[in-house]
Amino acid sequence: MTASFSTAPESHPGGQRAGRLLTTCFLAAAVLLLSACGTRSLSRAPVEDRGAGMGRAPVGAVDTASVKPLPGAENAGKPGYYTVKPGDTLIRIGLDTGQNWRDIGRWSNLENPNLIEVGQVLRVTPPVESSVAVSRPVTSGSVTPLPPASASSAPATASASAAKPAASAPASASGGEDDVAWIWPAQGPVLAGFDEAKNKGMDIAGKTGDPVMASADGRVVYAGAGLRGYGNLIILKHNNTFLTAYAHNQTLLVKEDQSVRKGQKIAEMGASDTDRVKLHFEIRKQGKPVDPAKFLPAK
Repeated sequence: MTASFSTAPESHPGGQRAGRLLTTCFLAAAVLLLSACGTRSLSRAPVEDRGAGMGRAPVGAVDTASVKPLPGAENAGKPGYYTVKPGDTLIRIGLDTGQNWRDIGRWSNLENPNLIEVGQVLRVTPPVESSVAVSRPVTSGSVTPLPPASASSAPATASASAAKPAASAPASASGGEDDVAWIWPAQGPVLAGFDEAKNKGMDIAGKTGDPVMASADGRVVYAGAGLRGYGNLIILKHNNTFLTAYAHNQTLLVKEDQSVRKGQKIAEMGASDTDRVKLHFEIRKQGKPVDPAKFLPAK
């Protein structure tokens, strides 16, 4: 029994050496592991430093170099220009400025008139260059015959007489723009009169299909249903001062760019985009709604 206990691993010389060797290896591995971890933690750069090294902008910063100004922004606030507001369409802008919406698109160099942005600036008066370009040929043509006219009075008289109509034509046109002979666009009773805050025109009662007539000579600058709240709408331009609008029609009988005469049937009364059959009629002076009752003859 005593001999068996003397051969246990704890008392055997070889076992003691093996234990010491294992302990030494374990301690060496632990030292290496701790040194490696310490090295990695000391050499690792912070996340902020790596981001800064790549040139990234801080969160929430705006890259002003990439923000492009809206078309026409340099003309904001100038006379003859209009800054687009939320809810605007080119048709509404034309109605509010007394211009043909197609002309506004052309003057503003719009590639697609259906795409306008809030803050964009549009030209709503004709460019000055257009009038200068038209006047130059007339001026050069009248100046050319003047030198030989000094030898003879007949050519001078002829050129003077030819120049008079050209000079007087604009005066007569502008002088009569406020003198429009209006007629009622429909024969029914007035449902609601002009109210600058609530009603930009007057509402005239009628039956479905009743005739809607042009209130004065003019040209169709819009015919369609693209203006919310007006239904099937016709807009006539009578001169550089007046527009008229005819809304809620059932049927439109004219097309854009068509010339119409006073009293011509241009639509049939209906209830498009409204709660009952009626004609909503507006007169706009330089784009501003005015009371039609002050222009129409007494019934």
